[in-house]
Amino acid sequence: MPQSLPTDPTHFAAEIDTGLDVETDVTVDPRASAAAGAEILLELVDDEGVTIGTAEKHWAHQQPGRLHRAFSVFLFDRQGRLLLQRRALGKYHSPGVWSNTCCGHPYPDEPPFVAAARRTGEELGVAPALLCEAGTVRYDLPDEASGLIEREWNHLFVGLVTAPVEPAPEEVDDFAFVTAQELRELRAERPFSVWFETVFEAALPGIREIAGRDW
Repeated sequence: MPQSLPTDPTHFAAEIDTGLDVETDVTVDPRASAAAGAEILLELVDDEGVTIGTAEKHWAHQQPGRLHRAFSVFLFDRQGRLLLQRRALGKYHSPGVWSNTCCGHPYPDEPPFVAAARRTGEELGVAPALLCEAGTVRYDLPDEASGLIEREWNHLFVGLVTAPVEPAPEEVDDFAFVTAQELRELRAERPFSVWFETVFEAALPGIREIAGRDW
């Protein structure tokens, strides 16, 4: 699957004004996600997405799960190809499967937009050149392979990536830029994260604003 970055800067010239909330020149927060072995806290929310407290990350994903704030990012190159990642084999949740560009959880009181840019930099070594809000989706998705559950209020983001990708090996095992057709073929052949289909379908309106109607 091709992974080269394009050189044509004109492809998105008519599509940048999406009508979504747009931010450019994103700067990734340089702080580390958490010290080794330190407790990682998630932001718990109610059924309206309002913060109601915090919980330790692993505990929140144990059955029956606690509804918490999360984010999912879909970045495209200038040719309209989606950047996918295959999660590192050492991940505690969904190791070795393909998923969207980046996903994760904001720190307590951290805006989801900031968290999405930060985590993209930590995992893939690149800051989004453009990042747009694309709505939210709530889901309860058990993962049979791990026995964990994803009960999330997920903030969706779509955007562009123009710099070379330099993934962190402890986070990302592999990556690929794919067309819509290549994504369909890959999904038929390889396992994907349990949340991928849900967040992908929810983000499609924003994806099509950024990457075109072929998606």
